Amino acid sequence: MYRIGEAAALIGVKPYVLRFWEREFPQLMLSRSDQGHRLYSEEDIALLTRIKVMLHEEGLTIEGARKLLTEQQKGLPPGKVVCESSGQSQAMDGLIAFLHEELSTLRRILAKEEG
Repeated sequence: MYRIGEAAALIGVKPYVLRFWEREFPQLMLSRSDQGHRLYSEEDIALLTRIKVMLHEEGLTIEGARKLLTEQQKGLPPGKVVCESSGQSQAMDGLIAFLHEELSTLRRILAKEEG
């Protein structure tokens, strides 16, 4: 589990951005320590990285990213989402590959810190 400063550094954003995203994305269900500090799991880090890619690299709005995540939670095939405006399927293979690469990089960084 990571505290907010550690999670922000891993994702490459400021801690206030994570607090904002926590309010905007109901998919983020963070744990808290006994002292009330936010705790981020590996799954939270992966979801936050996905949100960052959607907002910063793909140019989606917060509302668009929220809808995309909701559609994916409804059980659509992995790597596919339905665009509400057009009803067409849109491949997300590039996003998945990018996230996989980012997570691999994070694992290597963490392995170096432990060893």
